[in-house]
Amino acid sequence: MENLENWRKAGKIAAQALEYGRGLITNGAVIREVCDKIDAKIVELGAIPAWPTQIGLDDVAAHQTPDHDDETVFDKNVVCLDVGAHVNGCVGDNATSVDLSGEYSDIIKASEQALKAAMKLVAPGTKLGEIGHAIQETIQGFDLKPVRNLCGHGISQWVIHDKPSIPNYDTKDTRELKDGQVIAIEPFATNGAGMIVEADRANLFSMESAKPVRSPYARELQTFIKQKYNTLPFTSRWIVKQFGAGKTSLAINELLRNGSLHPYPPLVEKDGGMVTVFEKTFLVGEKLEVLTKSD
Repeated sequence: MENLENWRKAGKIAAQALEYGRGLITNGAVIREVCDKIDAKIVELGAIPAWPTQIGLDDVAAHQTPDHDDETVFDKNVVCLDVGAHVNGCVGDNATSVDLSGEYSDIIKASEQALKAAMKLVAPGTKLGEIGHAIQETIQGFDLKPVRNLCGHGISQWVIHDKPSIPNYDTKDTRELKDGQVIAIEPFATNGAGMIVEADRANLFSMESAKPVRSPYARELQTFIKQKYNTLPFTSRWIVKQFGAGKTSLAINELLRNGSLHPYPPLVEKDGGMVTVFEKTFLVGEKLEVLTKSD
């Protein structure tokens, strides 16, 4: 496999940053500060954030990160922490969940055990539907539901969500895992409907295609994004640090209007159910390699 050492390094750093971040999640901590510390830890360890650290609270499954002026603190929440690191576009993707309320240990266990059940099946020739079946069966064993419209995924260089999609329920998909694939498996469990919907507002984006723009602010930001993040996601919080709040808002809005940017709104459980997730990145082979291992 090409760039294997980069994949291994990115995975190890992502896992170390996730472990570090988990220790920062305590009631009363400012969520923005926690995200910034995790992003800084990735850089300190020798990689680059593959996306801004995401922290979903309660019914938010993914794509939530604080704005630059957000002072919200953890307050007895169910927390989904999603951390990614990359080395030259080779990505380590992992997630964990923390229950600060002490009331939802079953939902934590459901997604964690579902990941363990799926891991046992990862090998060349395993059908994607079989992985989904193991995840669904495990989560339903806790009298909960898998989130059906979120899934694991393949990862390739500079592409976080690549083929194949790895389901969290039994889709009967007969496509098989192949030797040498890098994949992320991420079971989401909920006590809600088992479906997510998009919220209205996004502060996570990626460059879709660099289209012509009139505003010098937008042109400057477009160049900066291409050079700094390539195709990987970023947050307006990062951009504000470089360009200021007013300039950032004007430029992002123009780049959204002309289709240069792809927004990622927060993904919220349809019925307001609590959501948890556990995720690791793997290299498929006769001997399974967990790339997101901290040791």
